[in-house]
Amino acid sequence: MTNPEPGAPKATVLVVDDEPQIVRALRINLTARGYRVITAHDGTAALRAVAETKPDVVVLDLGLPDMDGNEVIAGLRGWTTVPIIVLSARGDSSDKVQALDAGADDYVTKPFGMDELLARLRAAVRRSAVSSSDGVEAIINTASFSIDLVAKKVRKDGKEVHLTKTEWGVLELLARNRGRLVAQKQLLNEVWGPSYETESHYLRVYLAQLRRKLEPEPSRPRHLLTEPGMGYRFEV
Repeated sequence: MTNPEPGAPKATVLVVDDEPQIVRALRINLTARGYRVITAHDGTAALRAVAETKPDVVVLDLGLPDMDGNEVIAGLRGWTTVPIIVLSARGDSSDKVQALDAGADDYVTKPFGMDELLARLRAAVRRSAVSSSDGVEAIINTASFSIDLVAKKVRKDGKEVHLTKTEWGVLELLARNRGRLVAQKQLLNEVWGPSYETESHYLRVYLAQLRRKLEPEPSRPRHLLTEPGMGYRFEV
């Protein structure tokens, strides 16, 4: 899929940048090589565009008008493994480390060579087949409530449900693995940290809180299920 042939499926690239000349240059060069190009000029539009269009790759500037690009990366990594190439004027190693730690796959510094960017883009497209099979949707609807993994919000009966940061962490991890058993140790490690892997009573407390907020009958949960002695499972 390095250079898509006429009639072949085209990879979709989301370009997120508020510099019109950069967007124009990328659109011209990528379109000429058979890619489908979508653009967004701020972080909010970028998050929504990924949810709605499911691009194969995201090319992201860090200096956006409404939020830092690292926040966009973190928001996306809450629900998708789509490859993210950062394209930024920030050239310090600390900026690169921060973006890569947030979940970016690659980092290109402005000004950039188009050939280099295209090579990195081709590599990202080859990896995108894995991300497109992760099976997680941006919005998960149950009969009782809905979870928006992009906006990090939960709604029940048409109203937003307030969750603490920890409650959201537990729910998000279960939702991203819906239908699969998530072991107690994994939940504790990812939400609280490695030093809490034996504190299983934390999970009992927080699952009880989530059930009270989300389940129609908290004592008979339909979505946030316990596998005794093993872990927890989220079912739609």
